[in-house]
Amino acid sequence: MADNTNTTSTSSTLSVVLIGCGRVAEKHLKAISKLKGLELKAVVDVNPDSAKRLLGSVKGFANVKTFTDYKAAIDEIKPSIVSVTVPSGLHFQIAKYAMEHGANLLLEKPMTMSVSEAREIFELSQKTGLKIAMGHIYRYLPIVGLVRQDIAEGKYGKVTHGTIYVRWGHGEDYYSSAAWRGTWKSDGGALMNQTIHAIDLLVWLMGSEPEEASAMIAQRIRNIEAEDLGMAVLRLENGALAQIEGTTATIPSKHTAEFSVFCENGQLSMGLDSGKPHLNIFTVKPNGKLKKLNGYYIRKQFKEGGMFSYKCALNPHLGIYNDLYESIKTGKNPIADAYSGFSSVDTLLGIYKSAKEGKPVALPLTDDFNSVDMTGFFK
Repeated sequence: MADNTNTTSTSSTLSVVLIGCGRVAEKHLKAISKLKGLELKAVVDVNPDSAKRLLGSVKGFANVKTFTDYKAAIDEIKPSIVSVTVPSGLHFQIAKYAMEHGANLLLEKPMTMSVSEAREIFELSQKTGLKIAMGHIYRYLPIVGLVRQDIAEGKYGKVTHGTIYVRWGHGEDYYSSAAWRGTWKSDGGALMNQTIHAIDLLVWLMGSEPEEASAMIAQRIRNIEAEDLGMAVLRLENGALAQIEGTTATIPSKHTAEFSVFCENGQLSMGLDSGKPHLNIFTVKPNGKLKKLNGYYIRKQFKEGGMFSYKCALNPHLGIYNDLYESIKTGKNPIADAYSGFSSVDTLLGIYKSAKEGKPVALPLTDDFNSVDMTGFFK
């Protein structure tokens, strides 16, 4: 990934409308501010104070227009890109309207809350040729892409299995801060909200699509409608197994997440512990001894991406916006494209369906399944 920060000519600038001014929106503004090829034209929020607060949080956006109606913003601005950061239950209607009016999308996860809606958005992208970059942030960590390429090329031999855990504790204050949080209709639980990034990444790294899901979910501590703890096993088409744990029922001050991929001749683990990243990548030498490859990948990352790769590691949304910009200009698919959005929703809802039915579920799902189909699961 080349360092094109503040180098794109203004003649090729793409206009952006950001819809939703919540927690993640500030990361979007910081990313846009670093890329001269993008110009933020408007922000949208039903609460005007939220829009003003957001624009005041990052320098350079004081004169950006604000709207309370996303349709009015899209109709007036006619943007090249619409960025969607609203509650998940609103993704489908906004994404569909934006694409029907000619806009490419940066869409935060999950794509939608139902399989049929995710499929419709994916197929609309295919029909129109418009690009969708999903907010699957882990794909945009520079080292991750390098490791995935080596796994795909067989450098580490056959992939045997993978594991992820996301222990992203949230207290009652988090869930009570907005009525939609933790609901089946608008948010889902720990798996849909906090863990979908990691599920997408693990499947992507392992290089094969899921064909079966087995899962259990539980409510242990948090007073929400959906699950605060979920565990699942995926069987991939290549025979590998993926083990998943996602929970918000852990200590809020100690967020930890880690993914690991195990191969015939190597293994890697990456993660965060209370904001501190860690990385361990090993291969087996011909003499049977282990060789640590952390330094090799760090050097390769900087050789290929320079300081821009470091900036993307600090704010992956910078990588997403840069990748989407290049995709629109060149016609290539984004790293986390429309299909990845559909596939991750299908996998996650397959996990929920398995938990509901108490048996393994074949993937992709043949019938529609919606997060609201889980309503009443916990009684």
